[in-house]
Amino acid sequence: MHRSTMKMHYSTLLGLFILFSALSSSYAGKVLVVPADGSHWINMKILIVELHAKGHNITVVRGSSSWYITEQSPLYTSITVDTGAFDDDFMEKFLPHLLKMQRQGRSFWNEIALVDEVYRKFTEFHQQICNMTAAMFENETLMNSLKDTAYDLVLTDPAFGGGVLLAHRLGLPLVFNVRWTVYGEEHFDIAPSPLSYIPVIGLQLTDKMTFSQRVMNVLAYIMILYKHSKYFGSPYQEFSQKYFGPNVDFFSLLQNADIWLMRNDFIFEFPRPTMPNVVYMGGFQCKPAKPLPDELEKFVQSSGEHGVIIMTLGTVFGQLLSEINDEVAAAFAQLPQKVIWRHTGPRPANLGNNTLIVDWIPQNDMLGHPQTKLFVAHGGTNGVQEAIYHGVPIVGLPLAFDQPDNLSRMQAKGTAKIVDIATLDRTVFLDALKEVLHNPSYKENMQRLSKLHHDQPMKPLDRAVFWIEFVMRNRGAPHLRTQSFRMSWIEYHSVDVILTLMVTLLIFAFVTAYIMRYFCMVLFRKKVKRE
Repeated sequence: MHRSTMKMHYSTLLGLFILFSALSSSYAGKVLVVPADGSHWINMKILIVELHAKGHNITVVRGSSSWYITEQSPLYTSITVDTGAFDDDFMEKFLPHLLKMQRQGRSFWNEIALVDEVYRKFTEFHQQICNMTAAMFENETLMNSLKDTAYDLVLTDPAFGGGVLLAHRLGLPLVFNVRWTVYGEEHFDIAPSPLSYIPVIGLQLTDKMTFSQRVMNVLAYIMILYKHSKYFGSPYQEFSQKYFGPNVDFFSLLQNADIWLMRNDFIFEFPRPTMPNVVYMGGFQCKPAKPLPDELEKFVQSSGEHGVIIMTLGTVFGQLLSEINDEVAAAFAQLPQKVIWRHTGPRPANLGNNTLIVDWIPQNDMLGHPQTKLFVAHGGTNGVQEAIYHGVPIVGLPLAFDQPDNLSRMQAKGTAKIVDIATLDRTVFLDALKEVLHNPSYKENMQRLSKLHHDQPMKPLDRAVFWIEFVMRNRGAPHLRTQSFRMSWIEYHSVDVILTLMVTLLIFAFVTAYIMRYFCMVLFRKKVKRE
């Protein structure tokens, strides 16, 4: 008995020694975060929470007119940079303007006008980011402080390029929390992207394209590449040449990131080539549902066997146009289900007794509730991935940006029904709701995707944090970076090799033909002389 007690005591001491050794060897890193605002900040904050819980020190660079990034936080210290007179009317004026343009119909010229409007607005945003970064670079005290702090890496969202520029200036490893870059969809910037089966964002195509769709895909890619480089990339290119020299290419700086933490995966994407430094963390923000607030739970339980429909349009689109809201409300009123609708602004007309209007909704918890039957969503990446995680089918109201393509992917997988804002009325919307509610294939397909998402060896958030800490421990991940972006277009596509081989083949063929002709002529002359 005494011997067993001694063994147990020894085992306990050994366990404590191993634990303390692990704790003493753990590394509290210093992370400089350059986020994008809006819904992108929600994603970045999830990583910040996890890194802070692991003992890392976080510093966040924010603009003085930030929408959601607070200056004071227990999770991080902040560096606030004056952004000047930033446009505060983006959500109040610009987004409703886009909706009005969509309601006018899907004519070719209206689509062109819509795209030009988006390009104009986001060009202003990118120029503002360059101005903000220039203000940092010109502040010697701030830059010296950043250098003296000796950060381990820069974590940034490359939808805007300020973090890329700052990482290069400080000579720090670079990790992306990425869904979009300055130049568009992230894969096109880092991985081989054959246009024969990789659809360009904006066309709502799948990986199975007809000949005419492939022609459209190639033409759209050329146009998008040109316009994104001209309107979005050029401010950063000018900035790079001003501060880093004429031979520095901003696109190469972006491609030189150590790790790309992509907020999607192949449950959502179509299969395609990828790269060693691409880490997929689709659904990393999702988690098991928590209990609802008492009043909300009471309303949900009152739905009985019919269940609940939830509708929310994300952080940016708090409300639709009043004419659309009225039609949506009228459609909801005709259903036996209860409806919880996150809506800001004037109360819609035609609102039924079955519909509860709220300013905020615990989206993840509602999607995970067993009474939730349907999710009416705008198609943002976060909402789509949470719907996949919890297995809830979607009726989609795509409004702008990447939302139509996100929902078209889900529709192609049989998990969503899309309603066009241009043609939406109570009849069209009600038909879409009934189809998804009463056709079991939508729920079955979404639950199949949910099962695939959960069937993985490591949680996406844990995978993301591992690779961030990997970069800290190893001062980067250069062994995973491809050399392709250091090559010219001619070298990358082996145009020089192909031309050289073709010229060699032509020379060989010409010499061979010449020699054969020469011998034929010699033989012919000999024959003539004999005769």
